[in-house]
This record gives sequence, structure tokens and C-alpha cells, in this order.
Amino acid sequence: MPCDVKPRFVILYGSQKGQAQSIAEGIAEEAEEHGLVADLSCLSQNDMYNLEKEHAPVVFIVSTTGEGEPPDNALRFVRSIKKKTLSNDHYKHLSYALLALGDTNYANFCNCGKTIENRLKQLGAKQFYATGYADDGIGLELVVDPWLEGLWAAIKGTLSNMASDTSAASDLRPAISAESPDLASQSHNAANVATSAPNTQKGDAGVPHVELAASLTRSVPPLSESTLNVPVLPPPYLDISLQEGDTSEQLYYTTPSVSIMFLFQMTGPPNKDSLHEVPISKAVQLTRGDSVKTALLLELDISVSMAYQPGDSFDVFCPNRPAEVDELLCRLGHQNQRNHQVIISLRKDTKKKGAVVPPHIPEKVSLLFLLSWCLEIRSVPKKAFLRALVEHTADGAQRRRLQELCSKQGAADYNLYVRDAGLGVLELLRAFPSCSPPLGLLVEHLPRLQPRPYSAASSCLRHPGKLRFVFSVVNFPACSGRPAGRRGLCTGWLFDLINPGLVFPGKAESSGCPALPSSSFRPPSDPSVPFIMVGPGTGVAPFIGFLQQRENERQNNPKAAFGETWLFFGCRHKDGDYLFREELEGFVSSGALSQLKVCFSRDPREDEESVTSAAQPRYVQHNLLLHRRHVTDILLRQNGYLYVCGDAKNMAKDVNETLMEMIKTELEVDQLDAMKTLAGLREEKRYLQDIWG
Repeated sequence: MPCDVKPRFVILYGSQKGQAQSIAEGIAEEAEEHGLVADLSCLSQNDMYNLEKEHAPVVFIVSTTGEGEPPDNALRFVRSIKKKTLSNDHYKHLSYALLALGDTNYANFCNCGKTIENRLKQLGAKQFYATGYADDGIGLELVVDPWLEGLWAAIKGTLSNMASDTSAASDLRPAISAESPDLASQSHNAANVATSAPNTQKGDAGVPHVELAASLTRSVPPLSESTLNVPVLPPPYLDISLQEGDTSEQLYYTTPSVSIMFLFQMTGPPNKDSLHEVPISKAVQLTRGDSVKTALLLELDISVSMAYQPGDSFDVFCPNRPAEVDELLCRLGHQNQRNHQVIISLRKDTKKKGAVVPPHIPEKVSLLFLLSWCLEIRSVPKKAFLRALVEHTADGAQRRRLQELCSKQGAADYNLYVRDAGLGVLELLRAFPSCSPPLGLLVEHLPRLQPRPYSAASSCLRHPGKLRFVFSVVNFPACSGRPAGRRGLCTGWLFDLINPGLVFPGKAESSGCPALPSSSFRPPSDPSVPFIMVGPGTGVAPFIGFLQQRENERQNNPKAAFGETWLFFGCRHKDGDYLFREELEGFVSSGALSQLKVCFSRDPREDEESVTSAAQPRYVQHNLLLHRRHVTDILLRQNGYLYVCGDAKNMAKDVNETLMEMIKTELEVDQLDAMKTLAGLREEKRYLQDIWG
């Protein structure tokens, strides 16, 4: 009997933080359920695929990073397809589909995906399924889930058209439902449990009835009574054991109380070569005690550690909070094995495509170090993780609720109670006490602990051997799955390291003199070129370095020509959180800063009816609008630069929209031409952003 060969397709992904890779792996794992074989590769693994000779359908899953750049593992591929020597029919044999991941809070939404798609079309490739553009700013699932749902029919239709005879098409099986066999009974059980909720009222007939309130752990009809479509169970792929052994090569778990870790050029797990420990020499609280946010300035002694330029950013590498790590150890049942060595290997029987031991976990690592320094335990669990947790949950009602949260029908509840609330695995385990996952499940599903970037708020010319930066302590409010609020991981850690206002003596313990990664967010190299800075709140930090540098240059070159400098700053209250007020006013007095435009959004106003009062603008974009002629003249006629630093979700969007309106008015053009003009400034690196979500 001839063997039954399943139809084949190819999946290629480019991923910076693991989201695109996770989606690609999910497609590969589900392929077998659809009677297909998926060849999965990262775009950087060019020895694993050959698009020049590929005739099977190809599915691209790609994210975008930085200022619209390709992920690191897709950069070489993007460069290769951009070669001008390629002919217009180079990929005429290729059929493709593409899912692009991005975030509309940042410039150049899904730019990598758009770049690949446009180039493939130029080279003759044919699209067999409409491209999906998923927005992490509002929830990737809103686009990803329906896109994946329609992908299988598109792949099968393409394979059917490619088949040389009708028998090839008949081999394609219909999609298999991913519903669990016990969901119907669990739906009934969960509904019965939910009706025991204590909130009762009298109905029209005088009979008490239950009024259910939905929450993280409880649903209401129709969801609680629905048949569910849950994801395919992700196949386990790691064997993990614990044994007593040498873990001496790991980093210090307890960081000295007056030092922080700086990260540069790290490609693998954290180690003493990629991290430099430097002491905190000064800490100052910039905001008043009654301010809504607490902003602090830290000064670091880097005299023997690194060099930097104004506008550079650096990464601070901090551990997960010890109390949370301890609680997780207890929940996993390994509290007495915290110092045991973790042994990780691939399961020989795994069905996971392209399975590898996570590269961010070093060898000879203790369990304590693994949970403290390697895994992002506060990351929001993906639906695949929730699906895997179901298998380790004893209580039937809790199993049902986890199934709802990862199902197609429960997408709204997942977004509301898990994603939007920013819950981590520990908070989920508190909410579902009968869930006892193995350690391997966390290692398989939790991403690498990411360093946190900060902008330099000083100039080496003003503060030799010192590096300053500013941060606001982030606070996450209480919610359904988090009864008590908590601080942000890194800002909370930094806040705990210092007592504001004290000066700490210290001596740098690191050696060598590494440079921070190069940045395009720097003042113009030609001092005669004018530039505009927009930085409300802590977004003003890098511009302090800009202006310190400018002031020093003016003092050393009194006869040189210097262009205008404008700063648009804003905060809530003039007397509470006007950061660097004295220093900014000093820059104006010295001539380093030509124009300082400030606004205070929460201070009492003479004209409460108008938020854009000419006398009292409320936000930086209103101030920009008031000075639109000067701003557009600098940008469009003097070839000046514009820098924006701060919040991406609100401020940066509002500033971008205001700039478009200003360009439309001043140039008397329509929306499309204004967008093209602004895009041209970006391409020329004269409109630069350093923003965060």
C-alpha cells in the first residue's frame, strides 16, 4: 500500500519578543489536526528553507520593532529581498500569506510586514490570503484569531489548485474542531456552580433570583452556557529535573543596595560579560510628595564603565521581586529546592516543530536564579498558556473558566480580565487555586525577562564620569484578579534601592569601558541647525542632556553660529511636578535654550470652557499649535529637527496628529500630502521619537 503523504506548506517567522514566533509555532502545531504538514523556520535560518525553489504555500508571521525596523532575526532576509539586482519575476512561482504584528502607539505600524509584502509583490509573488495587520495597542487577538480561523481554508484551497489531479485535492481533510470532549458537561457544572453567587433580588413574581456578576473567575450567560472552541493543546517539549549541584557561574541574585546592572549588546543569557554593575552616587526626588506620580533622578558613577552621548538610551536589568519568586516557588512545590540546579533537555517524543532549549537560560543555573533573572513572570499569559493550565487544574468549575478564557467565545473576557488588567501567572494561580502546573510549563511558555530601557538625562561634558536618568514610579491599580495594587517591576525595584535625597558613596566594581548602543535620537551634529524638542513629564529627560551639551559648546565656542532651540514641556501642576524647572530656566538665561514653552494640565484656569486657550494651553500639542508658524518654518524651510519623547499611547499620537494639521494649514495641502511630508521627515531622520507604551 502506498503511504498517505500529507500536503505540505511552509511557515517563516521574524520575531523580536516572541509573539510572532509563538503564533507561528501554534500554526505548525495545529497543522496536523488539519491533515497538513508544516515546515517551520525562523527567517534567519536561511539554510532551512529556499524560497527560490519553493512551490508550496508560504505563510509569513512577522513583527516590527524600534522605529519600524525588522526584528533582529528578520533583518538579513529583508535586506536580501531588497536587492535591486532581483528581477520582477524572481518569485513568480511563490504563493504567500502574511500576518504582520505591530502597535499603533508607535510610528510605522507593521512596517516590517508591509515592507516584505510590497517587495514580494514587486518580485512577482502571488498572495493567496489577505494580509492581517494585528495591533498590540488594542489586542493582537482581535485580528489574529479571525485571520488564523480563515487561514486553513485558504491554504487548502491553494494546495487544491496546485494539485495535478483530483485525488490530491481529495486528500485534504476538513478542519477538526478543537473542542474538548467534556466541555458540554463542564458547561453545565460551571453554570450550576455560578448560580450559587450570593447577590439575590426579588423578581416580578416575588421569587428570589440570582444576579450574576462576571469576573476573572466567573462568567455569566451566554458564555457560561456556550459550547466552546478552545485552542489545540500545545505539545510539551522540555524535560526538566532538579538536582543538587554547582551553580557558581550564575549572577548574584541579591544586587548590592547601591548598585544597578547595566546591559549592553546582550544576545544570549545574562552573564558577567554582558552586564556591568555600577554604583548609584546620587538620588533626588524631583516631584513634590503630594504629586500624582513620583519622579526621581538617579546619578550613576560610570567613570570606569562606559561612554555615552546625549540622547543615548541604556538598559537596566533587574530581577523579579523576591517575594513573588518565593510565592511562586511555594506554589510549584519547590520551596526547599530553590538552590538546586535546573537540568533542561528536549523531550525525545515531542511533536513541537523546531523545539529548542530556550537560549535565554544559562547552564548550571539554580531554580532561584531561573525564576529571578531569566523568566518574565509578570508577563500576560497567552491563550496557549491558559489552555495548557487547564490540564493541571483539578476543580471542574475552574477548568471550565480557564477554557472559557482561552476560547474563541471568551475573547472579550480574556481581554477584559487578563490582558487589559495586565495579570501575570502568579495572579492567575492565586485566582485558580486548584491549578498546579509543573515547572516545565512555565519555562516553555514564559518569555525571557526583558531589560528596561531608559534615556540618558545628562551630558558627559557637564558631568564627566556620571550618567543621570529620570523615571516615574509606575503603579498598577487593583482589579478583579489583583486585589491589591502593585508597583512596576523595574521602577519599583529602583525605588526600593534608594532613599530619595541621599548621596551614596561607592566604587565601581566593573571593568572595561563599553559604549552604549548607538542611537539616532541625538542632537544635530551641525550646531547651526535648529531643533525642536517635545518632552512632557519625564520625557524631558534626554533634552536635559541635549541642552547641557549645547550650553557647554556655546561656552567653548562663543563665536560659532548656533541654531534655535525650542522645548515644549508640560506636566500636571506647576508647583508639584515641574521637573528641572531651575535648570530649564537657566538654559534660557544662558542662551542654550531659545524658547521654553510650558503648560500645566491640572492647574486652575481662567477659561475652563476652552482647553486650547491661547493664554493657557493645556497640553504640549496645544502649545505646538499656538506656535505652528515658527515650528513649521524650522521643520520645512530651515531643515530643522523635531524630537518627541514620552508617552506613546496619548501624547505622541496627539503630537503627530497636530503636526499633520499644522502642515496642512501652513502648506495648504490635503491630509494625504501632509502625511507624505511627515513621512519624509521621518525618512530623513529629522522627526525622531523616543516613546514608550
